[in-house]
Amino acid sequence: MLKATKRATALAASVVVTALTLAGCSSSDNGGSPVPSSSKAGQAEIDKAMNTPTTLTFWTWVSDIDDEVKLFEQKYPQIKVNVENVGQGPDQYQKLRTALKSGNGAPDLAQIEYQHIPSFTITKSLLNLTPYGAGDLKSNYPEWIWNQVSQDGSVYAVPQDSGPMGHLYRSDIMKKAGITSPPKTWDEYAADAKIVKEKTGSYIGDIASNEPVGMVGLLWQAGAQPFGFDGNKTVTIDVNSAEAKKVYSYWQNLIQQDLVSTDPDFNDQWYQGFSNDKYAGWVTAAWGPLFLQGTVKDTAGKWAAAPLPQWNAGDNVSGNWGGSTNAVLSTTKNPIAAYELAKFINTDPASTKLLNTQQNLFPAMNSVLNEASFTDATSDFFGGQKINELFAQISPTVNTKFQWLPFMDYAYSEFNNTVGNAMTNKGDLSAAADQWQDKLVGYAKQQGFTAQQ
Repeated sequence: MLKATKRATALAASVVVTALTLAGCSSSDNGGSPVPSSSKAGQAEIDKAMNTPTTLTFWTWVSDIDDEVKLFEQKYPQIKVNVENVGQGPDQYQKLRTALKSGNGAPDLAQIEYQHIPSFTITKSLLNLTPYGAGDLKSNYPEWIWNQVSQDGSVYAVPQDSGPMGHLYRSDIMKKAGITSPPKTWDEYAADAKIVKEKTGSYIGDIASNEPVGMVGLLWQAGAQPFGFDGNKTVTIDVNSAEAKKVYSYWQNLIQQDLVSTDPDFNDQWYQGFSNDKYAGWVTAAWGPLFLQGTVKDTAGKWAAAPLPQWNAGDNVSGNWGGSTNAVLSTTKNPIAAYELAKFINTDPASTKLLNTQQNLFPAMNSVLNEASFTDATSDFFGGQKINELFAQISPTVNTKFQWLPFMDYAYSEFNNTVGNAMTNKGDLSAAADQWQDKLVGYAKQQGFTAQQ
């Protein structure tokens, strides 16, 4: 799971231009790689592939995933896997696109975050896994997760982890402010923010101005549909819709009253803010609890967690922040073995358990989300609360309809230059969203897309 790298980079434009110029490079949808002799790989073809001496290259930034790979190699001793970490997120994507463009050095499969899958499908760089049996995995996942890796009957990756959003808060600071239960609505959150600031001096939370992925997760929860892509040449851009502006206006009000901070996240000053009680909470994703435990150990036992506040009392809906997949590159010469590796790592019971307990990735699979050993686990850091159970219950509430643009790096970068800048300067977020909209529409047209608004 990426944390600090869940935001845009300055290299966005050059990366995306490179990606889009690759669109016509492949001679076929599968880049010339072998395809099953029928519409779906038969067991005989699978058995032959898995018993043929083969070496696969796997690019991933997930630490110690060699342990999961060893389990795969034990099951399939004829297959050797070279695991390579060539950088996290944007660094890996840039190298991947360079390798694909040159025709040399691309791996058989790679780690790719949900929001970046379209930037690789548009260039026909990802193998459609449906002929290899990936469609059979659909029932293993919440609907919203499956929708992130599939389109029009094609499956482009196997989900690995996810980031349904919730609200982490300091129960001791809230108690000091006289607040005995977490806010159930965003109106209550705003009211509590004022009380917390007046009575404790703490901010109820930090809404980081450099974190477009977090804000997009909040748009997701609110029912906004800022992005869309038909898989070909038409994109939908609506980052300044009425639903989106409701979210921007809400946070603008709190920012301008100095009731939430807008400190950039994932740096030393931000970590210290948690340790010195500057922040009484964090609106974040399911990977947040474990991240805090490893970052601000001195606050152990003072935290609690709850679902996101809702826009309407009685609703039960969330957004997502984070999560990634294993995708097979269309240039692989070993599609069956590569797919079987992606499937094994992310569906085998022993492997998925390691992903959760060793790599601390929040599960994507229903079987893990519903497993008693997972949901019954208590957290001393969170005062004995069953954190896993809470977020497992939140996961199915994530809005199922949410898409991405094939140039999210650029979209995130321009968020920082517009909405993020307005957040830092306590300005007009809705007006900044209009600027963001114009930037994205202009860029889309420049790159040859038809942009719908």
